[in-house]
Amino acid sequence: MNINVYTESTPNPATMKFIVNKLLINGSADYATKESAEKSPFAKELYKFSFVNGVFFASNFVTITKTDGSEWADVEPIMKEFVKGAVESELKIQLDEQPEEANFEGSETEVKIQQILHDYVRPAVEQDGGAISYRSFNEGVVTVELRGSCSGCPSSTITLKAGIENLLKRMVPEVTEVVSEAL
Repeated sequence: MNINVYTESTPNPATMKFIVNKLLINGSADYATKESAEKSPFAKELYKFSFVNGVFFASNFVTITKTDGSEWADVEPIMKEFVKGAVESELKIQLDEQPEEANFEGSETEVKIQQILHDYVRPAVEQDGGAISYRSFNEGVVTVELRGSCSGCPSSTITLKAGIENLLKRMVPEVTEVVSEAL
């Protein structure tokens, strides 16, 4: 299979989405620090580049966060070539392959919230190179975790409040607020 890599910018100017024409991972994997990449041969190799400051994998893409002192114009061609080679040589993303399953737990309301996040919010957030995880529901407040390009993105607060919170309040009357867990 001939691997093609193309890029998409994300709402976060520090991150770029590198999309390939092959499924990389079921679910997602976030390696926000060099230390966390120890279990990922692919992420570990990416962190060898001095300008790489974050790595996130989901379905058919890897989102790379660059350091402040580097420019996408300089590093994008290098990253495209690296990602192409890594995918072609089948460099593993995770040593212990355990795909994230969509099995929802909790009360009827919690399951409904998780289903909405999975069906409506996750695909939209993945489009922007990020991921969202349900953490808890307590006294009307839904806590989620934002990863990938969403982590530290200037517009993630707007996404969270105007998008996700409004959607959940409309579909699940018990929800009063949505907050993001700080990483």
